[in-house]
Amino acid sequence: MDYRLLGRSGLAVSVLGLGTNAFGKRADRAASTAIIDSALDSGINFIDTANIYAGTESETIIGHALKGKRGSVVLATKAGLPRREGPNGSGSSRYHLQRELEESLKRLQTDYVDLYQIHTFDPHTPLEETLRTLDDFIRAGKVRYIGASNYAAWELTKALGISAFQGFSRYISTQVSYSLADRTPERELVPACLDQGVGIIPYFPLAGGILSGKYASSPSGPAPKGSRAETDPNFNRFMGERELALGQKVADIANEHGCRPGALALAWLMAQPGVATVIAGATNPGQVEDNRSSLSITLTPALLAELDATSETFRHGEPFAVYRLP
Repeated sequence: MDYRLLGRSGLAVSVLGLGTNAFGKRADRAASTAIIDSALDSGINFIDTANIYAGTESETIIGHALKGKRGSVVLATKAGLPRREGPNGSGSSRYHLQRELEESLKRLQTDYVDLYQIHTFDPHTPLEETLRTLDDFIRAGKVRYIGASNYAAWELTKALGISAFQGFSRYISTQVSYSLADRTPERELVPACLDQGVGIIPYFPLAGGILSGKYASSPSGPAPKGSRAETDPNFNRFMGERELALGQKVADIANEHGCRPGALALAWLMAQPGVATVIAGATNPGQVEDNRSSLSITLTPALLAELDATSETFRHGEPFAVYRLP
């Protein structure tokens, strides 16, 4: 396993991370625990979750699974997207974040989070309030580092400017939808991160499985058993003919080079400038090993150029996914 520093920090994270959105939904507690064990055994040290995944069950499962192993993990969670109904139930105000951090720590059965991320930009709370609150968390020892997620390039750079001016701890990373099926971050966010020393953490690296080769080339085809498209009907909104056609092209290229389509898509992401760790999800331990095979793929200049050309149109248009507060 290779390790990279996360942004302009000294925090080393495995280039392949573990996303846990499926924990408590498509993977029960036993399967999720087995996935974590497999990930740790393979050298993965970065585990990413959020306070809203599976209605908090993902954090609870991780807390149980990491008993006795907490010191070997870079544990990341998030807050900011709607957690409960009513006023102060979402956002990045001091009121909301303090409550959510304390509850996350209890579920995770730890007294600190290595990377605490704001799940999306909050247009209703001054950035100064958010950043001061996060700085207080670090000073209190409850958070080691902070990161952003679903921030536009201007929102991220504004936050970095405020932190520099006020002497607050700065965001060291940002999470964004980024894959062969979504290269929109390359237009503004990636250059901003490279300039400012912010590590990029792609989510949906396989476009929800579209780049894994598991789906038919037509949206009308049946969803594979146990896939995200079968268990989450809302996901079908992402499965247009354009995306599925790309998935088939990536599968064809992978077959020509003797590797799995998903592994090839992950390897391409790992080769992109600024990417620190790619958080790939899993619903069984076998998928962890499949994802890990991406580390052994040799990306020649010709293969990189072919993948770039195949996905060039996905640099334009709307992002594959983005999560924002109303």
